[in-house]
Amino acid sequence: MTLRAEEFGRVAVLMGGQSAEREVSLKSGRAVLQALRGKGVDAHGVDVGDGVLELLAKGGYQRAFIVLHGRGGEDGVIQGALETIGMPYTGSGVGGSALGMDKYRCKLLWRALGLPTPDFVLLRDEAGLAEAERLGFPLMVKPVHEGSSIGMTRVDSREGLKTAWENAAQYDTEVMVERWIIGGEYTASILGEEVLPLIRLETPHSFYDYDAKYHADTTRYHCPCGLEQPEEQLLRALSMDAFRGVGALGWGRVDLLLDQARQPWLIEVNTVPGMTDHSLVPMAAKVQGIEFDQLVWRILETSIGPR
Repeated sequence: MTLRAEEFGRVAVLMGGQSAEREVSLKSGRAVLQALRGKGVDAHGVDVGDGVLELLAKGGYQRAFIVLHGRGGEDGVIQGALETIGMPYTGSGVGGSALGMDKYRCKLLWRALGLPTPDFVLLRDEAGLAEAERLGFPLMVKPVHEGSSIGMTRVDSREGLKTAWENAAQYDTEVMVERWIIGGEYTASILGEEVLPLIRLETPHSFYDYDAKYHADTTRYHCPCGLEQPEEQLLRALSMDAFRGVGALGWGRVDLLLDQARQPWLIEVNTVPGMTDHSLVPMAAKVQGIEFDQLVWRILETSIGPR
């Protein structure tokens, strides 16, 4: 089905918000807005705050393109709010968004489905540090409900574990400790029923942290990723299983690691990934022959039809 721009109606590009990823969301939103307008769509930027539903109703919008990263935008909150007013929106629904954002419960589900993910422990207080130590160092410590590697730390000692937990706890009441996997970092971008070419991430940092994502000029992105085709196809299929397993829809990204024994390990799902000029989904799409404006159009199409 080929849609005309006017069939989308008046589109609200929801960006900004109040999460720790606000600035990245604003940048993503501006890029999406420019692309939609370039395709003739009647699109308007909306910086999400209090009273956004009233604003959408008064503005006569027919659908929403969600480019809100992190809490309030990627966790099912805005999706549920839009459901209450009957407004179609892009991407995953309430359940898939909530599970994708919740790193701990996402991994519980993957484990129940028999999908590979590193061993992990949930920390609600200092008493859980001893259990976390039993996973063996090094470890990754991360807030359960944050994105963009915010609050994440690699630790190599008991003292470092306590400090990292205290740091992560500033962002979230729940903190997860995960067994560290030595190997290559990969990401799989998903668009509809298609997994785009994998990207291999290379950084001199200890992991692909916030600075490596958004500021460092030393991060390297390999796409094609360098894997033999059969192995890449296996990782693509695993990523789609992981994405569908949490109930995610439309578009998104799955991050994974490949250890030295060639064993893949699922790390997390992103249901509203970055859409800046340095973001991973647009990068993979371009290698597939999908330019940024085409990518944005196809994401907007996910707001059409039953969810």
